[in-house]
Amino acid sequence: MKSIIMAGGSGTRLWPFSRKSFPKQFLSLLGEDSFIEITTKRLMQFTAPEAVYVVAGGEYEFNISDHMSRALKREFNNLILEPMGRNTAPAIALTVKYLLDKAGADRDDIVFFSPSDHIIRPETELKKAIEDAKESARSHIVTFGIVPSKPETGYGYIELGDAAKGEIFKVKRFVEKPDRLTAEKYLQAGNYMWNSGMFLFSIGVILDAFKLYVPELYEMVTAWSYDEALEKYSTLASISIDYAVMEKAKNILCRKVDVVWNDIGSWESLYDLLPKDDNGNAVLGEAELLNTKNSLVITNKTLTALVGMDNTAVIATEDAILVTHRKDTQRIKELVDQMKVKNRPQVTEHVTTYRPWGSYTILEEGLRYKIKRLVVLPERTLSLQRHKHRSEHWVVVKGMAEVLIGEKAVVLHENESIYVPIYEKHRLANPGKIPLEIIEVQNGEYVGEDDIERFEDIYGRV
Repeated sequence: MKSIIMAGGSGTRLWPFSRKSFPKQFLSLLGEDSFIEITTKRLMQFTAPEAVYVVAGGEYEFNISDHMSRALKREFNNLILEPMGRNTAPAIALTVKYLLDKAGADRDDIVFFSPSDHIIRPETELKKAIEDAKESARSHIVTFGIVPSKPETGYGYIELGDAAKGEIFKVKRFVEKPDRLTAEKYLQAGNYMWNSGMFLFSIGVILDAFKLYVPELYEMVTAWSYDEALEKYSTLASISIDYAVMEKAKNILCRKVDVVWNDIGSWESLYDLLPKDDNGNAVLGEAELLNTKNSLVITNKTLTALVGMDNTAVIATEDAILVTHRKDTQRIKELVDQMKVKNRPQVTEHVTTYRPWGSYTILEEGLRYKIKRLVVLPERTLSLQRHKHRSEHWVVVKGMAEVLIGEKAVVLHENESIYVPIYEKHRLANPGKIPLEIIEVQNGEYVGEDDIERFEDIYGRV
């Protein structure tokens, strides 16, 4: 069996931590592991490491490789890159095409698709459910329905029909996110499950479904080469697998799964998972609370203080602070859309930006200058580059730097510095075994990130 992680979401409801440049799946809010690492380790309980794949947008290639390599404890190469986002149905079709053409799969292979950012406890129950559903997956599309624990309005539902085998049921219909009253009726009825967005089927079964209900995806998989599929991907309709197949197909089954399940679809969802103090407050980071109860406070570097608050969520990053009533956290997507219209950079970019070689954090910037902290990972190298409008001054804070400026190569250690003149070709590398930290001071008439001309780059960015 092969397991595929779908990691294309942007996670806007977890703004300001989750942003386009570093979305939810890469966040570590429940310990050291990111959500995609948690998902990967869960899949490894029933999937060989070499049979775990990820499908995602090309802009996340290097982040995914880093997170997956940490989780798998081996180099990760099973990455299927979408040229652009086209929702889950085309993503699944592209994955099937990749498995058939590049990974030696055939129609009989069973594949499991999972979102990248869900929490499931205990995880052994999911393993048991998948083992139970494998035989059915040879002739049916099996989805996994979570037994609801409350009248949740933020999830879609699956209405179950007659039992097929044990905990596997026929599916009557898929239901959109309900209002509160309807959700309460679903909970009382007992045959409505939360739609987890996880699927199990054989490649042949999903191909037959594409042939019946989404002919253009069937043609992509069966008639195009893989390179053609990438080239023509933008011509495909953007549609979810639920709309494209699940709501139409007749051979859908649902395996009930009675677990604690959370899709971390809002700050309220995260609040449900975090430990609380005696006043019902959940806190991550440095915070002081006085006469405050039932509130969520998450801050990464800023001391955050609340006085006399109730049912409040305060989320603070270096460059943005969100304050909302907990019941309104599902509306953060509306707020993000509003800020997009105003072209606010905080919607897409963090103060810290991740690159294939490491990351940089903007410490301060103003007219004609910018100050950054660069972290270069061990044995990583930046591109050979130059800038037309700025010079740079580098000071090594930790580690060892290998620097090329023009034709001159030097090695710098802690507390040593070097000047990079304007329009001079240069390259920075970390030949050591520990992260290299550098303070970079830029000066010039323009210090924008697009003032960069690359000549050589091991990450293919020239």
